[in-house]
Amino acid sequence: MHPDDFPDLDTRLAKLRTALADVDAPRCVEKELMQAFHRQFARERPWYRRLGFLEWSAGAACVLVCAAVLGLLSLPPRLVDGFDANPLVRVENGSAFIALDSFERIEAEPAPRLVETEVPRTMLAALGLPVTPENAGEAVRAEMLVGAAGEPLALRLTSID
Repeated sequence: MHPDDFPDLDTRLAKLRTALADVDAPRCVEKELMQAFHRQFARERPWYRRLGFLEWSAGAACVLVCAAVLGLLSLPPRLVDGFDANPLVRVENGSAFIALDSFERIEAEPAPRLVETEVPRTMLAALGLPVTPENAGEAVRAEMLVGAAGEPLALRLTSID
C-alpha cells in the first residue's frame, strides 16, 4: 500500500478522530474488562514458585545424598581382606610391612637403621590395619626402619594377630 493510492486517507482519519473524541466508555467498564482479561489469561506462576519450603528442603536433601553417594563411589576400594589396598602396605605370614615413605626414598637412603619398638594398636587404625575394641588397648611389637636423619621410613609389625 502506497500513500498515493488513497489521497483522501488523511482527511478520513481526521474525521474519525473527531467523531471518536466524544465517545467514552463508563469508568467501571475498563476496570471490569481488565479483571475479566486477567481471569481468562492469568499467567501461571513458574514451577519454582509453586514449590514450598518442604519441597525445596526435600530436593536439597536428595541432591546432597546423591552427591555423597557419588563421592563414596568415586573413592578407590580401601580394604582388601581387611587391610588397606594401598601398595605401601603388605601383609605376609601374619606380619605387616608399612612403607611410611615412597619406595624410591627408602631405597635411596644411604644408612638406614632398624629399631625395635612397640606400637599401640590404636595407631594402627590410622595406617589402615584392623583394630577391634577387644584388642585396642594392646601394643604390637614392631621394627621401624629409620633414616640417617632420624625420620621413620617403614614399619614392620611382627605379629598383628
